Amino acid sequence: MPKRVLLMHISKVSGHRSASIALEKTLKILAPDTQVLNINAFQYTSPIAEKIANRIYMTVINKAPGIWEYIYDNPAFARRLETWKNLAHKINNPKLKKLFDSFRPDVVACTQAYPCGMVADFKKTYCVDTPLIAVLTDFSPHRYWIYNQVNYFITPSHEISQQFMNAGIPENKLKCLGIPFEHKFNEPVDKEEVHKKLGLNSKVPTILIMGGSHGLGPIKNMLQSLDKANLEFQMLIVAGANMKLYQSLSRDIRTFKKKCALFGYTDKVHELMSISSLIITKPGGITTSEALAKGLPMLIVKPLPGQEANNTAFLTLKNSAIEIEEIKKISLVIEELLKNPIKLKHLKDAALNLSKPNASMDIARLILGL
Repeated sequence: MPKRVLLMHISKVSGHRSASIALEKTLKILAPDTQVLNINAFQYTSPIAEKIANRIYMTVINKAPGIWEYIYDNPAFARRLETWKNLAHKINNPKLKKLFDSFRPDVVACTQAYPCGMVADFKKTYCVDTPLIAVLTDFSPHRYWIYNQVNYFITPSHEISQQFMNAGIPENKLKCLGIPFEHKFNEPVDKEEVHKKLGLNSKVPTILIMGGSHGLGPIKNMLQSLDKANLEFQMLIVAGANMKLYQSLSRDIRTFKKKCALFGYTDKVHELMSISSLIITKPGGITTSEALAKGLPMLIVKPLPGQEANNTAFLTLKNSAIEIEEIKKISLVIEELLKNPIKLKHLKDAALNLSKPNASMDIARLILGL
């Protein structure tokens, strides 16, 4: 009997969705007859509220990141939120019951805390015993993941597992398997072919600049600083879903001295990482996990408060990334790294040592084994 797996994430464009898709593809590789339903839980239960919440979130992190810093994993705020959370779960439970009755999942795996909490409350309310797996997609845990009804917590590192144990989670519920990403990041890439396709010189160092799925961060300022660097290198720029940024950069790079290749939202990041000497990126869990698997040294500029700052702290502690606080220093740091192959190799080795390239496979096997 084919296993039925319900995967839940939030947001149309996000690392949570990317992780969920990676798991879906891997499940199909391992067991092609698996029935997978992969849904945006927020959109399914509250489509109007999802649009409003996404708009508020993007406004806050762009205009008032201090507010997000206050909200993120704040116990006082979590207590105030409890009443509203319980009300939302009560409203969503009938919709979830309809979903469970129609699909009848054997396992539920959530790559974001909101749907995880929603399903946990549903299990408690209706006395459902369907296994629930919480798949963390950042290098730092927070209290919004923690529910007794979760059967397994998938963590990216032993340090994070320990933090969960300190919060009262039994050790037998913790699986240190990593953050899931698509298997293509582990596959070999013909670098000469990629260089040729992009019109780049394979003999010149390549810098990859990314601002996450939404193309956020001070990308334009960074590029202006990088273009003034004395050292020779070429740049790959990914604007993500930020079409305003993409259109603006399309005009700007015509005046750049450095050779550039510009992309919007692309499914070729694995190729871009393969030909890059280092990456300047937002420290999202998925992107950084992909970079770690590629052994790609990371530079992180002005991470947002909350999960980004926590991810940065973890990655720099493990010597697999360098945080740069001032944009004007970025070109100096890159020049120093490119002139120092030993230091670059240390970053690369630390990244590979921290990576969990088989995360998607290992998590999929756990799901199929339940």
